[in-house]
Amino acid sequence: MYIVSVDEAKCDGAGECVDTCPAAVLEVQEGKALAVNPDECLGCESCVSVCPTGAITVTEM
Repeated sequence: MYIVSVDEAKCDGAGECVDTCPAAVLEVQEGKALAVNPDECLGCESCVSVCPTGAITVTEM
């Protein structure tokens, strides 16, 4: 199981993370990325690697 966290202060809402995630964990709402399906996270960290502001972290539980 993985915990996906988005630092809203850093997030610019560009959406690269949403487009890259193979499990549809993230969604942009009101200009910020949110983990809407966190239980689906595969832990691949593709969202982390494409986030231009470093707003996303994935932690293994």
